[in-house]
Amino acid sequence: MSDVSTLPWAKADAGNAIALYARPGLDLRVKIDQAVQRLREASIAHGQGLVQSSSLGVEDMVVTDLIARHKLPIDIATLDTGKLHVETLGLLPIIEARYGRTVQVFQPRPEQVIAFVRREGDDAMFRSIELRKACCGLRKLEPLARMLQGRSAWITGLRREQSGARAEVAFDEDDGKGLRKISPIADWSWAEVWSYVEQHAVPYNPLHDQFMPSIGCAPCTRAIAVGEDFRAGRWWWEESNKECGLHAKTP
Repeated sequence: MSDVSTLPWAKADAGNAIALYARPGLDLRVKIDQAVQRLREASIAHGQGLVQSSSLGVEDMVVTDLIARHKLPIDIATLDTGKLHVETLGLLPIIEARYGRTVQVFQPRPEQVIAFVRREGDDAMFRSIELRKACCGLRKLEPLARMLQGRSAWITGLRREQSGARAEVAFDEDDGKGLRKISPIADWSWAEVWSYVEQHAVPYNPLHDQFMPSIGCAPCTRAIAVGEDFRAGRWWWEESNKECGLHAKTP
């Protein structure tokens, strides 16, 4: 990995997420070792059938750092929905420069996006939950299906603390579609994630410095206020169901 000690994310200052959130716990070292062991065991069990599906959020950047730091032969991939922030996409060349890893990028099928926008408009997600889910379906779920084609397992940065819907996230579980889903840092706290970022100078999305703990598509993400939960800034106009379907289980 390249030397990044002089780059912006390497040091905390009073105005960034590291300074706001990093609080090292006594058992972080143990949790790091356990997460690496989970990744190593998954790599042995699944070989080339394993891929990290990265949202490029801070949790996934930590997982990517663990994979690269311990030289695990695990592919890394992401979804470019066509609606991501410039700051999010800006992490792709940074990952390649820092870790020497190329991130595979999966995009929605252009003809499907064009047809949807022509039919429903570019602001369809604001008009109903059904249209928002349809937009997520063509921009996220369909590309994810192609990402996972031929795979037997995928790695996520899901944590139990993120929301009530994720409180039961397992380290290794059936994704409901016949694949194993590995979430190696499921038991980490938000403070532990940022402590790891600080300790290892992990590059992260600068939007996290602007009170966006959960970052998705630009139209569907806003900063959160004090006291709001992690995912309050996602689809904030909806009262519930703060998920896009990527992690929904299908019987």
